[in-house]
Amino acid sequence: MKRRNTPSKTAVLSALEQAGTALSHDKILASIGDSIDRATVYRILNRFCDDGITHRIVADDGKQYFALCEGCSHEAHAHNHFHFRCLGCDSVECLSSEVTVGLPKGYRAENFNGVISGFCAGCEA
Repeated sequence: MKRRNTPSKTAVLSALEQAGTALSHDKILASIGDSIDRATVYRILNRFCDDGITHRIVADDGKQYFALCEGCSHEAHAHNHFHFRCLGCDSVECLSSEVTVGLPKGYRAENFNGVISGFCAGCEA
């Protein structure tokens, strides 16, 4: 279903594009200012996930982060990769290696969410 474009959606998408990394709801709000309320940003992010525009990362701290999808569509998401959360600057980024998990016979994985936490190159230096 085609959804209409709104200034709020454009602002959230622009914040994600400019960041170049995954952002939490709070960081998106800080980026776009007070022009859009919290609930609207949550609805937009959830729709972006449903539409294959972003994917949701639940980090080891329980916080949700959202990253732009690359090569995904509403029908096919490719999110089976690790993410890295920096404990210093709180950035979250997608790591490019695809992960496969060997499951017992009769099981089928739909999604994998793996987060590695540590210090990024900038914070480690």
